[in-house]
Amino acid sequence: MPVINRVAEFQREIAGWRQDFHRNPELQYDVHRTAGRVAELLRSFGADEVVTGIGRTGVVAVIKGRNGGAGRVMGLRADMDALPITERTGKDYASAVAGKMHACGHDGHTAMLLGAAKYLSETRNFEGTAVLIFQPAEEGGAGGRAMLQDGLVERFGIEEFYGLHNMPGIPAGQFGIKPGGIMAATDEFQITIEGEGGHAAMPHNTVDPVIVAAQLILALQTIVSRNVDPMREALLSVTMIEAGTAFNVIPRTVKLTGTVRTLDEGVRKFMEERIRAVTAGITGTFGATASIHYRNGYPVTVNSPGPTEFAAGVARGISGASSVEADGTMGGEDFAYMLQARPGAYIFLGNGDSTELHSDTYDFNDDIIPVGVSYWVKLVETAMPVSS
Repeated sequence: MPVINRVAEFQREIAGWRQDFHRNPELQYDVHRTAGRVAELLRSFGADEVVTGIGRTGVVAVIKGRNGGAGRVMGLRADMDALPITERTGKDYASAVAGKMHACGHDGHTAMLLGAAKYLSETRNFEGTAVLIFQPAEEGGAGGRAMLQDGLVERFGIEEFYGLHNMPGIPAGQFGIKPGGIMAATDEFQITIEGEGGHAAMPHNTVDPVIVAAQLILALQTIVSRNVDPMREALLSVTMIEAGTAFNVIPRTVKLTGTVRTLDEGVRKFMEERIRAVTAGITGTFGATASIHYRNGYPVTVNSPGPTEFAAGVARGISGASSVEADGTMGGEDFAYMLQARPGAYIFLGNGDSTELHSDTYDFNDDIIPVGVSYWVKLVETAMPVSS
């Protein structure tokens, strides 16, 4: 199953869609132009049904196979939103919108799924139903959950979900996948430490929350290094420290903000428990107090064993690689909600030697478009073959 010749023939057209999306990025649920263009193209391809407004601004296309769509129903998902970043790629199709940029490749994901929609609408070389899902607000807005809450599964009868994301560092056109947790839960915490402020020249008359914060930051790191099983991944990063108003004043409060990433729900729960316990211990030692605001973000993206094995086989056939095994990543993904609703698999597609995701110099690699489109098509045709 190498790259499909017909798909390769319209690579330039798909790249044109991708670069148009790139030039006109939109954030979170405010993807009206993108969603409108997606719906317009899907209708022009002859999709059996095109529905807008699912999850506020999501678009869903239904493409039925040669048997009228009877039988299996597969959901294929791409994300449409960009990031609040000012682009520095210098490309002739660079963002025309100040402070907004497709820095994660969602423009490429959308374009590749549109390419699959075009091919599947033309050929119908399968029996069953392909439901193509174009999702808003992956970047922090939980658009996948919003689409599910709008009845995505029930309305379209989806039995399994498949997702794809480009990945810098993996050779262009190669795939990576693993069963179980492949992308992390993305939790946030804010710890407000309260001491007793005062004159910086008289620290003995204060309870210095800056000192407490410094000790706490170091202590929090020991949760991962000394409390979590080394074979079960976890990450804790303090990313913001807010304190003080003057050089000669010890403040009353310090606020620490950070993130926790885990690939296992048990470890996820344990991390919150330990953060609370360690914080209470450190602040109590110094005579300070603390309040903790802990917010659960996206859950762990968990690949089901059967669909993962199936997706890996399709990927090997297209790329020609003997193995498509990959490590998980501590990045988060709201496709996790779809995999909680139905079994399925999420796969990485190599973007080659590009700069990292969420970088102001990142760009999606148009050369991998035929590979990604062929993966989507072969996923459908292999899972739902035409009866002999």
